[in-house]
Amino acid sequence: MSRKPETAVVTGAGSGIGRGVAEALAALGLKVALVGRDRSKLEATKGLLNVADDRALVVPCDVTDREAVAKAAAEIEKAFGRIDVLVCNAGTNVRNRGLDVLTPEDWDAMLATNLTGPFNVLRAILPGMRERKDGLVIQICSLSGLRASTLGGAGYSASKFGQAALGLCLGREAREEGIRSTVIYPGEVNTPILDARPVKVPDARKAAILQPEDVAAAVKFLVELNPRARVPELVLTPTVDDFC
Repeated sequence: MSRKPETAVVTGAGSGIGRGVAEALAALGLKVALVGRDRSKLEATKGLLNVADDRALVVPCDVTDREAVAKAAAEIEKAFGRIDVLVCNAGTNVRNRGLDVLTPEDWDAMLATNLTGPFNVLRAILPGMRERKDGLVIQICSLSGLRASTLGGAGYSASKFGQAALGLCLGREAREEGIRSTVIYPGEVNTPILDARPVKVPDARKAAILQPEDVAAAVKFLVELNPRARVPELVLTPTVDDFC
């Protein structure tokens, strides 16, 4: 970026990674727009930021609703003047993940939230970044978007591979326009999405894996990085897990 970023949009900001990212960016001094489906959860996140009321904007919105996303983006740009950082974090998984039990409805829901959702948000916000030739877009993806995982499931993996491709193509297309794009691939993170697992995750495992603040620290690094440097992909795994 040609100047220090001042504003950010975080989707899925009502809990988990999104909440952690919002807290980290607010602590950096950025104004943060909190986007998600549940107003009460967004308000709870806002309450944790410990900032003046005008520095955190609650914007209830379902990222799968293209028209609602466009209206939300316009509201944020009107309030903040510009959007410097976009963090596409909203995501979902289902309980029945194997191809023998995965329903068309669950497949559609995952693709809509995990892939079409980031596209909708990017489509609404990218034009402003292109006009200013300035911006940072971060896709909170998953290791399941780097290596297909039966643990995450075929539908989740397919949606996350698509999200990764979206972020990588953006980086290649818009790099000469001053826009940086990074895909973060976190391993297991202790967030509410674990509750959708077919098998309960033990408390000891939850304590050993990544925490939301770990992913937030990676986002903070990218926001603070000199704009002459771009990180196309960033893999983040629990130390206890193998990766090769």
